[in-house]
Amino acid sequence: MSDSRTPVVFIHGLWLHSSSWQPWVELFHENGYEPITPGWPGEATTVEESRAAPDAVADKSLTEVVDYMKTVVAGLEREPIIIGHSFGGLITELLMGEGLGVAGVAIDPAQIKGVLPLPLAQLRAGFPGLGNPANIHKAVSLTSEQFRFGFGNAISQEESDALYNAWNIPSPAKPLFEVAAGNFNPHAANKADTRNEGRGPLLLIAGGKDHTAPEVTTKAAFNLYRHSTAVTEFTDFEDRGHSLAIDAGWRDVADSVLAWLKAQGL
Repeated sequence: MSDSRTPVVFIHGLWLHSSSWQPWVELFHENGYEPITPGWPGEATTVEESRAAPDAVADKSLTEVVDYMKTVVAGLEREPIIIGHSFGGLITELLMGEGLGVAGVAIDPAQIKGVLPLPLAQLRAGFPGLGNPANIHKAVSLTSEQFRFGFGNAISQEESDALYNAWNIPSPAKPLFEVAAGNFNPHAANKADTRNEGRGPLLLIAGGKDHTAPEVTTKAAFNLYRHSTAVTEFTDFEDRGHSLAIDAGWRDVADSVLAWLKAQGL
């Protein structure tokens, strides 16, 4: 890794493979950063291999994934920028709360503990995992129709299906159950230190048409940071759904992140 480049750790969420970040990797590399895209523990190198071996990620907890990402960060020569989408956004918030990363960007993040709104669309989006209690120890796959509702509702059916075919993989259901119970658990895995005043700047991004991580939940998370003097900012893309980081409009989101990072001196 070049000493002159700031590393950027891209963390994906449920039901997407780490390679879905590739367009961002190329753009950030062109802009002078050193991007990496660690998969979740047990995740295979390719989409095809991940689909063929779902048991490799079954029963992985949120804490296991966070601890793994800590080892990734610790292994870098320089402190990184951390950018996550969906559950990757939640992981970004957890890592930033512990003072890891020079800056963080959480795109359509899953809820941290303390976020109270629970829209019906979000319940439906999580139903493939949460609908059966026995799923807690399993890896769960989405159908193309479920992907369309949870990710691709703001884009065409054709584009949604193309993204599903390109990037969708089975994912552990356990983190869904952990987040769903987070507000009732004093030791919740999704409890972020929102009062940390020594962390780097954090940007929360919402999609106005997102079913999986609705805008109202991201705004509620943003409000939880009001007691910290550390830089915390919020922006939204009103006409975008949960696929905003991977669909045809990804560049608008990525460019806004680059502009924000440059405004932070990074």
